[in-house]
Amino acid sequence: MRRRWSTLTSEEQVQRLPIEREMKKSYLDYSMSVIVGRALPDVRDGLKPVHRRILYALQDMGLRHAKPHRKSARAVGEVLGKYHPHGDAAVYDAMVRMAQDFSLRYPLIDGQGNFGSIDGDSPAAMRYTEVRLDRRSEEMLRDLDKETVEWRDNFDGTLKEPVILPAVLPNLLVNGASGIAVGMATNMPPHNLGEVVDALLAYLDDPEQDVPSLMQHLQGPDFPTGGIICGRRGILEAYATGKGIIKLRARTHVEGDAIIVTEIPYQTSKAGLLQKIAQLVKKEVIEGIADLRDESDRQGVRVVIKLKRDAMPEVVENQLFKHTGLESTFGIINIALVDGQPKLLSLKELMQAYVDHRRDIIQKRTTYDLLKARERKHILDGLLTALESIDRVIELIRASSDAAQAAQQLMEAFSLSELQVKEILSMRLQSLTSMEAESLRAERKEKESLIARLDQILTTPGEIDRVIRQELQEMKERYGDPRRTTIEEGEVDVDMEALIPEEEVVIVVTSQGYIKRLSLDEYRAQNRGGKGLVGIKMKEDDAISNVLVSSTHDYVLIFSDQGIVYAVKGYQIPAGGRHSKGRAVVNLIPIEGDIRAILSVTDFESGTLIFATKNGVVKKTHLSRYQNIRVTGIRALSLKEGDALVKVKLLQGDEKIVLASASGSACVFNEKEVRPMGRVAAGVIGMRLEEGDEVVDMAIARGDDILTVTENGYGKRTPLEEYRVTRRGAKGVRTIITNQRNGRVVAVREVSDGDQVVLSSREGMMVRIPVDSIRRQGRNTMGVTLMNLNPGDQVVTVTKV
Repeated sequence: MRRRWSTLTSEEQVQRLPIEREMKKSYLDYSMSVIVGRALPDVRDGLKPVHRRILYALQDMGLRHAKPHRKSARAVGEVLGKYHPHGDAAVYDAMVRMAQDFSLRYPLIDGQGNFGSIDGDSPAAMRYTEVRLDRRSEEMLRDLDKETVEWRDNFDGTLKEPVILPAVLPNLLVNGASGIAVGMATNMPPHNLGEVVDALLAYLDDPEQDVPSLMQHLQGPDFPTGGIICGRRGILEAYATGKGIIKLRARTHVEGDAIIVTEIPYQTSKAGLLQKIAQLVKKEVIEGIADLRDESDRQGVRVVIKLKRDAMPEVVENQLFKHTGLESTFGIINIALVDGQPKLLSLKELMQAYVDHRRDIIQKRTTYDLLKARERKHILDGLLTALESIDRVIELIRASSDAAQAAQQLMEAFSLSELQVKEILSMRLQSLTSMEAESLRAERKEKESLIARLDQILTTPGEIDRVIRQELQEMKERYGDPRRTTIEEGEVDVDMEALIPEEEVVIVVTSQGYIKRLSLDEYRAQNRGGKGLVGIKMKEDDAISNVLVSSTHDYVLIFSDQGIVYAVKGYQIPAGGRHSKGRAVVNLIPIEGDIRAILSVTDFESGTLIFATKNGVVKKTHLSRYQNIRVTGIRALSLKEGDALVKVKLLQGDEKIVLASASGSACVFNEKEVRPMGRVAAGVIGMRLEEGDEVVDMAIARGDDILTVTENGYGKRTPLEEYRVTRRGAKGVRTIITNQRNGRVVAVREVSDGDQVVLSSREGMMVRIPVDSIRRQGRNTMGVTLMNLNPGDQVVTVTKV
């Protein structure tokens, strides 16, 4: 039998435990309390508990952005008394930081009064300053009243508070977070809202894309104080792994005999910076500075560093970067709470967490709105039923002894629910007018439309993601602003190429100008006659136009039909899965016209390019002539009116050229027949064509056989010795029979035993075939089936891998 505590002796009331066990348990409890309750943000809304409680308390007080400010002391008291039983200084400090435009990229509180400065000045006491919600924080709280989030008891069980906020604003990405927990810390940088939205939209389109592809949209951190990030290595590491170090520099320029500082690194005190410079000048660590002035005002930072007459601005600048806070490092540690547990997160994991949270919120919000809309329509149905038989309704009510009997009579007479009858009995006489009845009918029609729309969101795959996209676009239009922090390739930078693994990739281009890269391993070899796998997701009126096997480290030369060449690195082409449509080429290079050829080169030191045009013209130019290709492209060859570039190949020495026409002819000649020409030369005749015929492809005869493929999926390989070598300008010989079954020739390729080829169709199907499985036949034959095509589909490209 257990004894009461008061009856125990003092010796019996002492519980003896091993100290190491008690210390371990107590320290773990304390650690988790700090980690979950104070130091780390939740990955879903990017807020710590104190910040979340401040925003909710301000909303509860009615302090929206369009309302007057209220004293900070009043707001702090609300937070302390209802939700956060800690020190008032802690709450006020958190509130102050949420209002500082030099601390948060997008402040969540609109403050009035002295909230501190970039010089490190303290804010005024809370009895002097005033606060209200910022417009952006209302986006964090939107839909809170629609049963979208979980609620819990406050500290004394008298009120409820939200566990998380709906957070339309991707707060953790745009504002970042910092905090020191027990045994861990988080330090997440802010980003530009417009770039975050673009990256999230790209991620929704293709969650499989890699970090370098996402960085085409999200360049890197964007700090509220601006400045310059030196290099991209730290950014790429942080986005890929969750940890990285970036180097920040102040923005400076030279005016006459002075260095002007207009932006300083994030979290650097301007007053402390000036003090440090003055100390170093006094100690002669930095030489060449005659005067130091702070001319900053409401328009921004302006520090004037006046130089001595013989001082070199570049040398002084480098000394300042080396010894002062004009250059600093920002250690990125992306740790946040995921399901209540701290986790190190990559960029893709942060984006996935936001997307998952918004999907959950939108589903709950839509379910709530649908329930309310159906409830209102149910009431409207009852009201309109009563109005249609108003005389009978009035008669029943007047004949009833009380409201309960009237309700019962109405339910039985018109098959109405209790809710409908309650609304009917509470109708005012003015509702009996014809205008009021018409208004109710219009409202019912509106509710029916709303119910259909909400039901579509809940039942149609992809509709919730469409809503997410729409809300993100609205956020960007409403609150987006230009990037403040620029990213420069500095001496401290490491080439991004060194961080990207070298691998073989397939680069796919469509006729409407979409491009992507994907791993060659995506396509396993199939037997001849296979239907293939989806190579790219395309619009109905789009088709694959070019396929190239390259490396992530090679240069990809892109040639337009107008004879202009552009150059990008393989890794710069956005990666995507087989089912993604890729990215518009115009977002990668400012191309004019259609892409007609793509070529992969490791360097520009050796090799010769051979060009072929639709009208049978060929041109040979050394690759070194194309070494310095501008971003806007350079001319690769000159074209006559009505002509267009068809193919570009890389020669390796004394080789034979094969030109193929659409009608099934092939002209073979030695490349020495074409003399080397300048970069913008027009070329010479390579093949004479019959009227209505045109050159469709060119091959270099390096293999044992020539593979000819027609648009209807037929083809064959023919030994090279069966093709008579002629001089350039000949009409050529038959290479395959073109008829209704085969269709026109689309490609010729040099192949040997052991090679494999990838056939791509207009509808985006791709098949990889071992060359050994294709039968050898003579020139004047029809070939065999290489690819089974859907009705109306055609082969458009053939690539040797």
